[in-house]
Amino acid sequence: QVQPVESGGGLVQAGGSLRLSCAASGRTFSSYTMGWFRQAPGKEREFVAAVRQSGIITYYADSVKGRFTISRDNAKNTVYLQMNSLKPEDTAIYYCAARYGGISGGYYTTASYPYWGQGTQVTVSS
Repeated sequence: QVQPVESGGGLVQAGGSLRLSCAASGRTFSSYTMGWFRQAPGKEREFVAAVRQSGIITYYADSVKGRFTISRDNAKNTVYLQMNSLKPEDTAIYYCAARYGGISGGYYTTASYPYWGQGTQVTVSS
């Protein structure tokens, strides 16, 4: 099993950048598909990005494509979310999620990820 812990959230101005980190316990981190989700007040939790075990294949929500980059360092048991050109609508709690092995089609849904972090707040001011 793996226990994700997010960090790096905070307050940033619109147009700025922020990098989130997710450190995961366990010795089999490289066997997990990792994802980022976010939840704004009054809205459901939505998919942001995901990365497969190798770190080479990635997936993005249309709303963040071209602005956000997901990556991982398996030697450090860490996945990152680099967020550029931030907008006020990016304000949300960001969650790191993990699933052992691969995902067949459902990388974008919360139900595909059994393991979740506690979240980190990202606030983008205008």
